[in-house]
Amino acid sequence: MLNAGRIIEELVAVCHRVDAKGFVAAADGNISARLPNGNILITPSSLNKGFVMPDDLVEISLHGERVAGKATPSSEKAMHLFIYKHRPDVNAVVHCHPVYATAFAAARIPLSERLFPEVIIGLGAVPLARYATPSTEEVGESIAPYVNSADAVLLTNHGVVTYGNDLWDAYFKMEKVEQMAQIEFAARALGGAKELSSDEVSRLLRIAESSYRRNASAVAAVTPSREIEITEEEFHAIVEEVKKRLHQSA
Repeated sequence: MLNAGRIIEELVAVCHRVDAKGFVAAADGNISARLPNGNILITPSSLNKGFVMPDDLVEISLHGERVAGKATPSSEKAMHLFIYKHRPDVNAVVHCHPVYATAFAAARIPLSERLFPEVIIGLGAVPLARYATPSTEEVGESIAPYVNSADAVLLTNHGVVTYGNDLWDAYFKMEKVEQMAQIEFAARALGGAKELSSDEVSRLLRIAESSYRRNASAVAAVTPSREIEITEEEFHAIVEEVKKRLHQSA
């Protein structure tokens, strides 16, 4: 792990990068890193990431208590702490609202199709967490089904969270998620993307194991079901419509 001074420099650099890339607007987004002492360094609340400077960062404990820094830590600190507690291998977390990936999250469509070789090898599928009220403990709970199997998760109607072994690893995963969302969006406009076959995916996973020393199970595509929300009345209406069509076809 880098020393605290270097981590501060990189966290500020990543803040400026997400702003320059248009992954956040106004005071959106939050970024954090694990410090050598076990505490977490996190961005402050209500500050544009393009303006973040070293003195703005806040050090908190794994219990969320402020240890150092004058600002109020990000209101999403609970989500960050949830990830760190469940993934001891993770040393950085990035949460942003990139336009295309967040559009998929708003449409409640996971980025789980097997389309891109480099994504299958290096990242895996990006599942969709159920909706949770931002800035509450619910957000961490919503990613619980995926936190151990995925390094990037779409947050329904909210944005994206990525995490990795250091700040740049977590940030570049955010870049990759947004790029794959843009490409899939364009492919849908052209009539729909065509998935790689099971054999083609198996070959890629073997490459991941042999060339990149990554466990196949860690990069295999996770395909969560697309979340669909309907009322009880809508459910019964669908059942009646199915019965009607079955009767008409009999």
